[in-house]
Amino acid sequence: MASIYKLFNLHPKNIHLKGYDLKELAKSHSALNKYIKINEHDKETIDFSNPDAVFHLNKAILKADYQVSDWKVPANYLCPPIPGRADYIHFLNDLIEADTSEKSKIKGLDIGVGANCIYPILGAKIYNWKMFGSDINQASVDAAKANIRLNPELSDKVEIRHQEDASNIFKNIIKPNEYYDFTMCNPPFHASKEEAESSNLKKLKNLELSEDIRLNFGGKSNELWCNGGEALFIKRMIKESINFKDQVGWFTCLVSKKENLVKLKKQLTKLKAEFQVIPMNQGQKKSRILAWKFSE
Repeated sequence: MASIYKLFNLHPKNIHLKGYDLKELAKSHSALNKYIKINEHDKETIDFSNPDAVFHLNKAILKADYQVSDWKVPANYLCPPIPGRADYIHFLNDLIEADTSEKSKIKGLDIGVGANCIYPILGAKIYNWKMFGSDINQASVDAAKANIRLNPELSDKVEIRHQEDASNIFKNIIKPNEYYDFTMCNPPFHASKEEAESSNLKKLKNLELSEDIRLNFGGKSNELWCNGGEALFIKRMIKESINFKDQVGWFTCLVSKKENLVKLKKQLTKLKAEFQVIPMNQGQKKSRILAWKFSE
């Protein structure tokens, strides 16, 4: 029986708010058909523990809903869920809407763009923004650039830059005299490889899946973990952001762990930054965007 795969609590402007029809999506990307199955409720679904199934679902969504003609993710790199990534873009639009009058000239920077290049692609496709992406990993930079080459209409809307100094986040990426309406980031949220694997196995156990499926979501070290984890990375970002306060309207970053907010807010208050926390809910998954700016 065909059915709409339901999604909940997405942004009101998110086109995936009411879910999606897998068979309909497969008309745009026939390879998805192989992974569609009927669950115990007689509804069509896919095996979300299977990275190939998730990849082809994402590819079908990009083709059908965002007119992305082709998209690739190298083996063992993150393959992000499109509806949730689109949510961040929509909330960013809400944030900057009051500060920008010329919508066609909005510029955004994605820190840690990754091989999938998903945020710049969605920003350009949904709102026609000029998007930049940076990454410390050369292979990710190359793969992101390859995804833009697969879609020539994005060539003048997306630019990817390599951060050659891992000790910096904005320096050498934001060039003199450049201005960005916003920066965004989905930071590495684990403090070590072991923590990432432990977290994934816990998730799989909750889903009653085999422990043999290890880190099936892919992800290289710089995508999933870094020294100090999410909290330390964002603290570094906040500290460095003050040096670029005149070149960025809003700095933003996803915060997956709510308990990290206390120290981050304290740091922002100390730096006399204006900030807000924007909740994001996708089904049972709860996250939030931390946004800050410097008025003085």
